[in-house]
Amino acid sequence: MNFNEFGFDKKLLEGVEALCFETATPIQEQAIPAILAGKDLIASAQTGTGKTAAFLLPIINKIISTEQDGHIQALVIVPTRELAVQIDQHFQGFSYFTPVSSIAVYGGTDGISYQQEQQALTEGADVVICTPGRMISHLNSNYVKVSQLKYLILDEADRMLDMGFFDDIMKIVSFLPAQRQTLLFCATMPAEIRTLAKKVLNEPVEISIALSKPAEKVLQAAYVVYDNQKIPLVKELLANKQLRSILIFCSTKLKTKQLSTELRKSGLAVEEIHSDLDQAGREYALLKFKSRQINILVATDILSRGIDIEDIDLVINYDVPNDGEDYIHRIGRTARAQADGMAITFVNEKEQSRFADIEKLLGSPVYKVKLPPQLGDGPEYNPRKKHYEKSGNWGKRKPVRKK
Repeated sequence: MNFNEFGFDKKLLEGVEALCFETATPIQEQAIPAILAGKDLIASAQTGTGKTAAFLLPIINKIISTEQDGHIQALVIVPTRELAVQIDQHFQGFSYFTPVSSIAVYGGTDGISYQQEQQALTEGADVVICTPGRMISHLNSNYVKVSQLKYLILDEADRMLDMGFFDDIMKIVSFLPAQRQTLLFCATMPAEIRTLAKKVLNEPVEISIALSKPAEKVLQAAYVVYDNQKIPLVKELLANKQLRSILIFCSTKLKTKQLSTELRKSGLAVEEIHSDLDQAGREYALLKFKSRQINILVATDILSRGIDIEDIDLVINYDVPNDGEDYIHRIGRTARAQADGMAITFVNEKEQSRFADIEKLLGSPVYKVKLPPQLGDGPEYNPRKKHYEKSGNWGKRKPVRKK
């Protein structure tokens, strides 16, 4: 289905065409008509399926057709600053030829930025894209014009609940008109999402697109390693490789710093993102990566969701993600749209049971690659045996029953 078949305003279509959007993705094809029809929506779709455009385009189109009255028309709530900036950038592109305005509102900035946000919220930007904590700070000051708000969008809602934002979301909702259109987007559908949906949605249309499955074009592989083999293996994988962009995810900021330092010593162009960096530092590192000034970005899980960078060639999980859904989101950074990509995971002895659970979610084992000879042998991959040894029941050869 082409975008010109949705009946969008001509000014909006100019922006869509300028960005070279032609054919709608499945989530866009299903969600856009429902949103244009005024329906509440709960949609689950994996990262990279085009859900941002699925809600931005119909919301911009609906705002164009209404009289601008200096009040906020739509509020988009997201879990991280990076995602807020990313969505605002998409918005600016789509709305370039329209009179619809937006602002990204998020914490970690200076007083000047806060004042700019305050002015925009007082005057009434059409669309506000925000993180929960920062928005509550503004709402508590009673100058935010939300009395005539028509649209509420919760993006990456499952991630927000994982981060403990349920109460913050409900606090924001308490400021909003009861009569509104609400859209909830997530990648997974845990029980907490159902609870949230019952509280904020009204007879929603439900859409599910490729839930909990990686993109088909992602070539997945794993190395079974000892911890002291991880850094040498990264260097070996990246040596003499002409890759345009590589994302490496680490479980802690300490590992992120250590790996970045070692890669720089090897003469590689690398930046790092973790919680010790201020917002300006994180944005600078991300900008260098997006603009290809560097080709390697080492990050903690702060970037596992919500980053939108085209043509990532390789994702390396330096540590096994906490669960299968995090794994899906991490490797979802590659093989976007029609591109191919590769995802490699390092699995140490302690992580084998966790990785086996991920393989179970995927429905098939991930291919285990033999380590380069110069690195020596890694541990045996036998997660069932590791489970027995950890439980102290290895000699009995009976599984431990979960309580």
